[in-house]
Amino acid sequence: MSALAADATRGSGLSRDETRHATLNLENVVKTYTMGDQTVRALAGVSLSIRKNEYVAIMGPSGSGKSTLMNIIGCLDVPSSGSYRLEDQAVDKMSEDELADIRNLKIGFVFQTFNLVPRVNVFKNVELPLIYAGKNKAERKRIAEEAIRSVGLLDRMHHKPNELSGGQRQRVAIARALVCNPSIILADEPTGNLDSQTGVEIMALLGELHARGNTIILVTHEDDIAAHAHRVVRLRDGLIESDVRKQ
Repeated sequence: MSALAADATRGSGLSRDETRHATLNLENVVKTYTMGDQTVRALAGVSLSIRKNEYVAIMGPSGSGKSTLMNIIGCLDVPSSGSYRLEDQAVDKMSEDELADIRNLKIGFVFQTFNLVPRVNVFKNVELPLIYAGKNKAERKRIAEEAIRSVGLLDRMHHKPNELSGGQRQRVAIARALVCNPSIILADEPTGNLDSQTGVEIMALLGELHARGNTIILVTHEDDIAAHAHRVVRLRDGLIESDVRKQ
């Protein structure tokens, strides 16, 4: 067995030394759900470490556990057992309020459906996490405008989402994900509602963010989208099937 294949079978994809210095580290994470009189095991013991400035794609067929893993990484859900540490904080032991703070400050979300607030303009959508973070008005204005500038939408700052194209709305979502300088940008099928050319542009933007030092975790079922990442983790039946880093 090659060193890379052996690394993949361990599940974390990183050496012990790298695991100690990982941005996030999941160890033997199990997630079960009760549906009527049945117990469904969505994750069956996943161990995964991702270090700062990695660009990782998480893939898998329907029912593989990739959405559940995304929800746990994004602090939208917690493990039934096992541990999850983000920047050496024990996320699996946090209260709901603490998890909300982590979601706002440490994780920037980019969703397939954009999840923008339709009744307010681009600036106010991007500013929203900064309000929750307790930034004053001057700070909010400076940071939000810089994030909007970074995705090339300063001239659309006062437009509402329904006045923008799909690609522009996804750029707004990316700007919003950036404003709190998160540890991780978690992108869930970010091109799923876009045409091919616009999807290429959004993936190029994510590539630029990675080049600037951001950690990107991309959840996708499309091989051509996953090809943009530098490491691909594949799940099947709630377990890591393979974990391959490009040379």
